[in-house]
Amino acid sequence: MRDGLRAQQQEPPGLTALMEPVPDHGELTYVGHGRLEGKKTVITGGDSGIGRAVAIAFAREGADVLISYLEEHDDAAETARWVRDEGGEVRLVPGDLAHASHCRHVIEEAVGAFGRIDVLVNNAALQRSYSELEEIPDEEWELHFRTNISPMFYLCKASLPHMQAGGSIINTASVNADRPKPTLLPYATTKGAIANFSAGLAQLLGPRGIRVNSVLPGPVWTPLIPSTMPPDQVESFGKHVPLQRPAQPAELAGIFVLLASDEASYMSGGAFPVTGGSPVL
Repeated sequence: MRDGLRAQQQEPPGLTALMEPVPDHGELTYVGHGRLEGKKTVITGGDSGIGRAVAIAFAREGADVLISYLEEHDDAAETARWVRDEGGEVRLVPGDLAHASHCRHVIEEAVGAFGRIDVLVNNAALQRSYSELEEIPDEEWELHFRTNISPMFYLCKASLPHMQAGGSIINTASVNADRPKPTLLPYATTKGAIANFSAGLAQLLGPRGIRVNSVLPGPVWTPLIPSTMPPDQVESFGKHVPLQRPAQPAELAGIFVLLASDEASYMSGGAFPVTGGSPVL
């Protein structure tokens, strides 16, 4: 990333191999220390971006991983290869989380493969850019909610019978939850809902010993960026933060590992920003 980003664009949802430069997911750098040994985990949107980085990190920490993704089969297979190389068990489940029935299917597949769920990472998301409110089609507004927030409800609800005390739910929100970018209005609105959902769910599940937290990334170099932003905005992406660059997905993995681990046994109801220096209130 030293040379910065190039103006580029591709069709959504975007593919990792077409990005220039290709993001760093920690493939050659993340070193595990057994912090998630034996944990059975589910990661949505695990084919690329933050999800791939988390999957690789979880595997190197000793976890088995189920990866839920939409239709990016090549990206998902590449993520699975890195996970499998660590000796852990991996499952790939394609399909659209906008449907409650598929969310339940994902959890059924995880329980069938692993017997239980210790960690659920709700990371899958849809993002689109609009310059005016009138440009947002009704169906696009509704699709953002059906993709970004409703699946969290379905997946959490389906997971609970298979989670024990000590379980962890981690939801990917965004800095947009606190400082919404106007051109990402539908996306930003769902991210605010995710932060609220996470905080409320942490209180609801506390008596069961299940922790819930959200992560609030700032700009991160993932396929969402070149597939949903104009080329000129891609070229300047992330330059507005104090570190003057977007994060690599690998730089988000650590907070997810911490929140999934037993070391975070008293961390629940938190919203943890990873923003490159931009303040979040």
